[in-house]
Amino acid sequence: MDLMSLTAVELGKKIKEKEVSVEEAVRAALKAIEEKEDAVNSFVTVDEEGALARARQVQEKIDAGELTGPLAGVPVAIKDNMCTEGLLTTCSSKILYNFLPTYSAEAVKKLEGAGAVIIGKTNMDEFAMGSTTETSAYGTTKNPWNTAHVPGGSSGGSCAAVAAEEVPFALGSDTGGSIRQPSSFCGVTGIKPTYGTVSRYGLIAYGSSLDQIGPIAKDVTDCATILETIASYDTKDSTSVKREDYHFTDALKDDVKGLKIGIPRDYFGDGLDAEVKDAVLGVAEKLKEKGAAVEEFNLGLVKYAIPAYYVIACAEASSNLARFDGVKYGYRAAEYEGLHNMYKKSRSEGFGAEVKRRIMLGSFVLSSGYYDAYYLKALRAKALIKKAFDDAFAKYDVILAPAAPTTAPKIGESLSNPIQMYLGDIYTISANLAGLPGISFPCGTDSKGLPIGAQLLGNCFEEKTIIRAAYSFEQTREYKHSPMAGKGDR
Repeated sequence: MDLMSLTAVELGKKIKEKEVSVEEAVRAALKAIEEKEDAVNSFVTVDEEGALARARQVQEKIDAGELTGPLAGVPVAIKDNMCTEGLLTTCSSKILYNFLPTYSAEAVKKLEGAGAVIIGKTNMDEFAMGSTTETSAYGTTKNPWNTAHVPGGSSGGSCAAVAAEEVPFALGSDTGGSIRQPSSFCGVTGIKPTYGTVSRYGLIAYGSSLDQIGPIAKDVTDCATILETIASYDTKDSTSVKREDYHFTDALKDDVKGLKIGIPRDYFGDGLDAEVKDAVLGVAEKLKEKGAAVEEFNLGLVKYAIPAYYVIACAEASSNLARFDGVKYGYRAAEYEGLHNMYKKSRSEGFGAEVKRRIMLGSFVLSSGYYDAYYLKALRAKALIKKAFDDAFAKYDVILAPAAPTTAPKIGESLSNPIQMYLGDIYTISANLAGLPGISFPCGTDSKGLPIGAQLLGNCFEEKTIIRAAYSFEQTREYKHSPMAGKGDR
């Protein structure tokens, strides 16, 4: 049996029932990584020694009855922008090439507390800036469905690792669609929770008012289980929200009778690939057959989402990335004259082109004379977009949309046209601007055999509604493994 072809919950069950040891599960993940990494490049760091030592500790706790949760003993990969104590954390950037954190991110600690075993850190767009995982200092990650194509980004390494069945699940972060878009491109499932649901403590910030950590896995059951594990109120994160209900697995019910689904006309116009459109509308049909009510409506303000997002995200990035200056940690230029020259040379040599572009854009919109014209205007647009969603959720329980306008583009196509790459975020960034939860899940493949993802958006704190709707749809189709997935006994 190929252990990596199981879902995280299935593997956890086998470990609990003593059919499989934790060490066997970890060794299966390490073997899959060894066999597939040359083709996929989804990992920046693999911690073989640490994972095997941790496997033995976790096994002892399971045997003693101390660890009984569904993820105990299950291997996991962590996106390389979440701090892991004593394990290299680089944000896939040269400027943090040697950074060993002295503490772990809260979400990582929650997983460790549940008995999950960290296998390594996954590749990503540098500092999460990009939609293709091509801006990484450690080379491009490839899509396991077709290695000539990108896996999406910025959580491309995490999504590719799950799709290639190197690990059963992974953590990603979503600033403007960075979990949902690569999940769509790689044929896996990913959830961006409501802003403030998962602690950002230990997540190296890109856009602080937009960033949110979430799970990436094969199916909705896994994602709900992982989210239940990592979501919590955390006093170390000033934006953390205290919620009354974290029992997301309660929503795993095949029942959408009476559910009102809104389909924004604005999302199904020009620029949307015909095959993607048909597949996403096919989701609406399936849910309709199961008793949901489906209706088209005008969301409005969609055309302002991308400019507002890039102004706000870049402004926050230019501020957040000021700390990487060659003084305290990370890369320092070998030759320099004086302090200011050291700053300049360290940052010039340490940051990649896309990160520099966004820092410059952010510094410009925050500068004297332009702050009101751009940044304040973007914040007003953000408030109007939130209101448009509030009005929509007064009528509908969930909003159905594509996760991306096309399937995964070929490697090299997007980087040559940054504006085109930015426009690829059109269906995902509004959820970040409004702080809404969203789930991306596979709903078909195109004529090239590449996965198509649909997206369900819910009102704030309504994760359960989108989980239930996605789970109901999932019951209508088989999970398709990527061609690179393990060929073990299924």
